[in-house]
Amino acid sequence: MRHTQIVILQLLLWGLFAACGSREAKDSVDALPEIFPDYVGVTIPRNIAPLNFRVAGATHIEASLIGCRGHRVQVHGTDHVEFPIGKWRAMLSGGDSIMVSVSVWSETNPDGIRYKDFAIHIADSIDPWIAYRLIPPGYEGWNRMGIYQRDLASFDVEPIVENSQNNNGCVNCHSFANYDPRDFTFHARGKNGGTIVIRNGQMSKVDIKSMGNGRHGSYNIWHPSTRYIAFSSNDTHQSFYGQSRDKIEVYDLWSDLIVYDIDKGKVLTDERFTDTLSLEIFPTFSPDGKWLYFSTAHPVRMPMEVDKLHYSIVRVPFDAADGSLGDIDTVYSAHDRGGTALMPRISPDGRYMLFSLAECGAFNLYHNESDLQMMDLRNGELVNTDVINSPRMESYHAWSSNGRWILYSSKRYDGRYTRLMFAYWDGTRFHKPFLLPQQNPEDNTTLLMAYNIPEFIKRPVILSRDGLARLFRDGQ
Repeated sequence: MRHTQIVILQLLLWGLFAACGSREAKDSVDALPEIFPDYVGVTIPRNIAPLNFRVAGATHIEASLIGCRGHRVQVHGTDHVEFPIGKWRAMLSGGDSIMVSVSVWSETNPDGIRYKDFAIHIADSIDPWIAYRLIPPGYEGWNRMGIYQRDLASFDVEPIVENSQNNNGCVNCHSFANYDPRDFTFHARGKNGGTIVIRNGQMSKVDIKSMGNGRHGSYNIWHPSTRYIAFSSNDTHQSFYGQSRDKIEVYDLWSDLIVYDIDKGKVLTDERFTDTLSLEIFPTFSPDGKWLYFSTAHPVRMPMEVDKLHYSIVRVPFDAADGSLGDIDTVYSAHDRGGTALMPRISPDGRYMLFSLAECGAFNLYHNESDLQMMDLRNGELVNTDVINSPRMESYHAWSSNGRWILYSSKRYDGRYTRLMFAYWDGTRFHKPFLLPQQNPEDNTTLLMAYNIPEFIKRPVILSRDGLARLFRDGQ
């Protein structure tokens, strides 16, 4: 009797698992599934989090991964699927590709349809963490924002600093030296604000404006030696369009280039880059520290003549012994090539310059036509970047430390919220980009915050929240 009861219980459990588990689609089609995010045929790093996805209108999804050694992982869900992290990592640990099979049930296809299988390609590993700001995409929502860090091998997100720690002021413009979280800086605006400099893990607040020519620090970049930080100093304003494909124009009435010498606690200036004859913005050092690149333009009447504002990219030799700047060398001439070229970022091997190109203006984040372009610095020729661009804005970008990946912001999905994209550079061409994975892929559309200034880092930032809060108190 007892044996019979056990058998009946096992049969019931098996029936329950079968009812709740895998199904077999009745039909098949020679078409790829329409999944979101679009991970069909993408190239990914070996240490990325699972590429969970959803299918609009689905009532049931069956998805399986098949590795090169025949290893198989099968999952199912209602309108989306989530792959177990442990099994996903095992799948990525061997081989150079994964085949993905997807079957979908819906109200219009209640018996299920199996779609054409597709491949996900596996390439070099990526830096394990990224840092970015989350901010409302409006123009007055400064009461909640922060700088956060994300573990790319999982879905863990941690705050680096939130503006609840600095009297609800703006926190922005973070940068790191050599991808090292022990050497970085960011700005804290508002009451008791300042430029926060963390060097070798030691934290201080610096008043850049009081040290030099009365100019504050804005967009910044570290010199590889960690002794210097180059800043552009900007008087930034915004105007709104009544009728335009773009909603807003952000612009500078003036902008200068300055260098902060951390060892001497001194701001260095060069009168060529602090006069009213030119505008300077978005500095960046070459990986060897021998060149300082930045965008520059001749002033026009703003905002009325924004269509005449065209930035070129130039570079000057940088002397790390004293922080002095050499003769100007034009890298991208807006006069000769057209457009406005901004945010130069040099590949770790020093060969390529990735930059943002739009029709005009200083802040391509607000220009739908903004694309990423790349120049081979050996010959000045542009590299084909069509695969990483979209009809909407692509802007702020960063190189991984091994020079094989780029991280950039894009408004391709709705034209309003910037999301983070990754693309593989194999040394010859870019591969199809992919969206930052989320545990629930719906978070890519429901998060009502925009990603801003994404950067790669090799380890997580560790800061004392109490120590940081003390910097923003009266008298500190």
